[in-house]
Order: sequence, then C-alpha cells, then structure tokens
Amino acid sequence: MLPVSARVGNVKNHDYNVLLRPPRLYSRREVLVRPSPVPARPGVYAWYFREVPPGVPVHGCNRHDGLALLYVGISPSKPPWNGKSPSKQSLAGRVRYHFAGNAEGSTLRLTLGCLLTDQLGIRLTRVGSGDRYTFTNPGEIRLDTWLEQNAVVCWVEHPQPWELEELLLKTLSLPLNIDGNDRHPFVATVRACRRAARAAADAGQCMTDSGGPRRFRGTSGQADFCQG
Repeated sequence: MLPVSARVGNVKNHDYNVLLRPPRLYSRREVLVRPSPVPARPGVYAWYFREVPPGVPVHGCNRHDGLALLYVGISPSKPPWNGKSPSKQSLAGRVRYHFAGNAEGSTLRLTLGCLLTDQLGIRLTRVGSGDRYTFTNPGEIRLDTWLEQNAVVCWVEHPQPWELEELLLKTLSLPLNIDGNDRHPFVATVRACRRAARAAADAGQCMTDSGGPRRFRGTSGQADFCQG
C-alpha cells in the first residue's frame, strides 16, 4: 500500500504497487521480439535482477520472486522548463534501448558496465570522433548476454511518469538510480565508478568501434533490432 504521507501528484496505489508486485516480468529476448509487448506509451519501468553486480547493496530493496528491484526509469522525461520541446520517447523505445543499445545512450547500461568491468572483461572506451563513450560492440555484446541472463523488466503506463518515479525514489531503496536519488548511500560509489571509467577512457585510445553490428533475431528469423 502506498504511504499516504508520501503521495505525489496523480499517483494511484495500483500504479505504485504493480511495479512492486508485477504480474509478469519480461526478459531481454521477450522485449526485443516484434511486435514488442512493451507499449509505445508514457510510463515507468522497473528493473529486477537475479545476479547483482559486485558491491551493490540489496539490503532494503524490494524483492519479488527472489529478484531484487535495483533501478526504475521513465519515458518520456519530464518536460523542460525552458520552453524546449518535450521528449517524444515512449516505454517501448527506452526499454528496448536499455536492453540492446549502448552505454552512450543508456545510463543503466553505463552504470552496469562500469560495475561489471572486471567480471565481464570490458571497459568504457571513446569511440568514433572521440566524444562518445561505449564498451565497444564486443563489450556491449557481453553486457547484452549478462542482461539476458540476469535482468527482467516490468512497466506501468502513466500520463506523468516523473510523478510516479519521484515517489518510487522517495520510498524505495534503488541503488542503481542516480538522478533524484542523492539520499541513497550507494549513489556516491556509482558516480565515482563512472568518473573513473570515463577518466580511463579519456586517457586511452579512441577506437572506431569496429566489431560488426549487433543483431537480435526473433522467432521470425528477421532482424528485429540492430545496433551498429
């Protein structure tokens, strides 16, 4: 039940609780098929993990079927106050990108890759012209595999997802979230890990990110998602 003292804006008990006790969790493979089960609508998504990256504290985290809820995100982001056009992204685009994009466009992939650098044998690298940072295609593929084995996701549609996200960050322990989560003691560790990885990348060689395109093939045999 949603604490009365913690309610924010237009947030309903159902929207809050469905992320804590989801009727179903979806794997990477299930999300990337066409048609995707993820709706092209605004909302909040929640990431549960089987194996937790080294050092991530799970005490106090929400548990469901033995899995730990470590991260939540929204799409689209909150409209800017400066008059710029609001984001047109949706749940479908963001969830799919976290599963099959790269660290330059996914803060979740960036955090996980930095925390898993030694375990997966990957490292953040400057690519292309030098102003983008990824784990290179071979490294991102290793992260894809880890996500397939250890991460599942659920979501709930919401017209103003930033309100529900604010409430989740206020009432739950979410060690992989950074923005709006300064109260969590692990945030400083995540920031330091990411800064160190970026500093090492800046000191290292810039690469073309060769390694071939990453493709996921669904049951139809067609390339449903390609990240070059």
